[in-house]
Parts: sequence; C-alpha cells; structure tokens
Amino acid sequence: MKTFLLPDLGEGLAESEIVEWHINVGDHVEVDQVVLTVETAKAVVEVPAPYPGVVVSRHGEEGDVINIGALLLEIEEHPELVGTAPKQQAEKTDAATVVGNVSQSTHQVNVDDFWIGSTHSSSCEQRVTALPSARLLAKKLGVDIDQVHGSGANGMVIDEDIYAQARKQSPGTEVLKGARRTMVSTMSESHQHVAAVTITEEASLGAWGDNEDISARLIQAVVHACKQEPAMNAWFDAETMTRCVHSKVNIGIAVDSRHGLYVPVLKNADQYQGEQIRAWLDETVDGIRSRRIGRDSLQNATITLSNFGAIAGIFATPVVSPPQVAIVGAGRIIERVQMQQGQATAVKVMPLSITFDHRACTGGEAARFTKLLVQHLQQAYS
Repeated sequence: MKTFLLPDLGEGLAESEIVEWHINVGDHVEVDQVVLTVETAKAVVEVPAPYPGVVVSRHGEEGDVINIGALLLEIEEHPELVGTAPKQQAEKTDAATVVGNVSQSTHQVNVDDFWIGSTHSSSCEQRVTALPSARLLAKKLGVDIDQVHGSGANGMVIDEDIYAQARKQSPGTEVLKGARRTMVSTMSESHQHVAAVTITEEASLGAWGDNEDISARLIQAVVHACKQEPAMNAWFDAETMTRCVHSKVNIGIAVDSRHGLYVPVLKNADQYQGEQIRAWLDETVDGIRSRRIGRDSLQNATITLSNFGAIAGIFATPVVSPPQVAIVGAGRIIERVQMQQGQATAVKVMPLSITFDHRACTGGEAARFTKLLVQHLQQAYS
C-alpha cells in the first residue's frame, strides 16, 4: 500500500484548502487522474494521482486547510489485497491536517499526554491525549480542552476539534480560508511596507451614451493613463531599491465573491476592445464563482483597478498590493450640479480614488496620471 502526501504545488506556500474531492474510498484511480482540487493563496489547483490502484482511505474534508506533506490518500496498487491486509494506523498522520493559523509545522508534533485532576495516582482518572498545537490553540480561543472529544487516533485532540468546540461556544466564529486568508497577509504587508498616499478626483460623464460599459471604460482609461504616465505602471523592490517600469499593462481587476476577494489579471490590456473586455470579465467572474480560476490568471498584475462603486461608496483609500505601486478605485456614479454657460445643470460624475506608493512615485507623477485618467473617461466613446 502506498501513501500520497500533499505535494509542493510550486506556489512557495505551506498550506492549501481542500475545495473538492473527485474520488471516494473504494474507487480505482489511474496515474494522473485528478483526485482533488485545492486552493492555495494564489490559485485553484487540480491535484493528480501519482500512481494507480484502489483508494483505501481518504484524509481531510472539503474546507480543511492542510499543510504540504499532509496525508491525502492511501492507495493499494494490488486490488486483490484490499480488505485482507491489516488496517494501517493512518490516523497517526492526522496531525498533518491543520485548520487555522496555529500549525503543527511550527511546534514539536509529539503526542502530549497529561492527567485530569490534582493527582496522578488514581487509576480511575481519565487520560486525555492532545497535540501540543491543540493545547496552544485551546488556550488562545478560550476552549476548555477537558471538554473536547478528540477525533484523532485513539481519541487524540487535534486542532480541528478545538475549532469545532470554539464554534459551539461562539456561534458565527469561523476560520479564515482561501482568498480571505490570503487577504490577511496581503493587506498586512501593504500596511507595513507601503508609503500610501491617495489622490481623489471626479470625472464628468456628460459625454457618455446611455449604455456605456463602465468597467470597460475604466479599463481603457487606466491603459491610456499608464501609457502616458508609466511611472504608475510599475513594480518596486525596497530591499534592492529598484523600480521596474512596465511597457505592458496588466490590470488586476478586484472581484468580490462569497469566497473572498480575488484579483484576476487582464494581461496586455491595451490589446482588448470594449466587447472583448466584457467577454473576458464575464468569463473570469464565472470562473471565480465556480472556484475554477487558474494560477496564471492571478499573477503579474502591474496595476490594479477596483470598481467598488458598483456596490457602494463614493471615495475610498484603496490598498496597494506590492510590488505594484498604484491602484485605481472608482466610486458610485452620482449627480453634481455644475454651472454650464451660466446655467446650473445636473451632471453625472464618477468619483475616483488613486492610491500610490510614494516611495516609488512622485506626487507629480500621480497627479498627471489622475488627470489623464479623468480626461479619457470624459471623452465620448470612440
């Protein structure tokens, strides 16, 4: 019998969330057959079987966050032996299945045996077995570990048991996973390392037609501004004090979903026209909703666009995602009263909020970029 552990998926990340199992215990699998789908901090990845055989055991449930090296499957290459071989104690590797921020990878994973009560001499005392990480997690979440039923080998309490008990004690408590988990580290990095400054402006939409595609117009305007003021279409590395100004415009489009925030990238955005942009957006959003978006679709953005006004909000302070140096935020379209030829006229305007990393961009570069963005948006569709 062979074991299959979660491999390094080439993301440089230590953990993944199980999205979907494609096989069950008892199924026969072939080499390279997709057995499960996992989501890393960067993409959704399909994991193939490394060898053929019958699935004897499956470890981890959909929604679990697991570390590289965690046991996924036990596969018997000789089907005639299934049901006759002695049961393997695969549960001992349950310690590799980790949900939450306290991971066994940072602690000694030896079984921690201890006694309940004030003395150790009574034979009637109940012995409790728990992982060290589970005890640490219980203390952090305020869980009485003595009241937790262990689901690990021989009743051992593992991290997931602590989380389950915490959810019972505090209804609504959840462990952040997938895109939401990624957002924590991304936003923290930006807050700690980016010298963020936000410029706000408004674009008058009086020249717009009745059926303008707002997202397409915004993307085209960002491309135009990047071509004319490329300093905002760049990456910055503070450790090496280097800046890479890009000639290509790869726009990350912030997409809200029930799974969290995703930022798929429209690469070579200057090569897309209005209808092509809309087709790409529709296809990409469908992929995100079904959690079928690939790793390549989320990489190498040179600037980001957030059309938060499609939901609510006028102005904001969008967060730059390093190594990028700028993000454009578009607010809810509103009406302003403007004087035109001596007459008070109601005009629709689009509020804009442009945040930039002042370490890599000057205020003048950001202001010129903003002016170019506004000028393009104020034009009639061509």
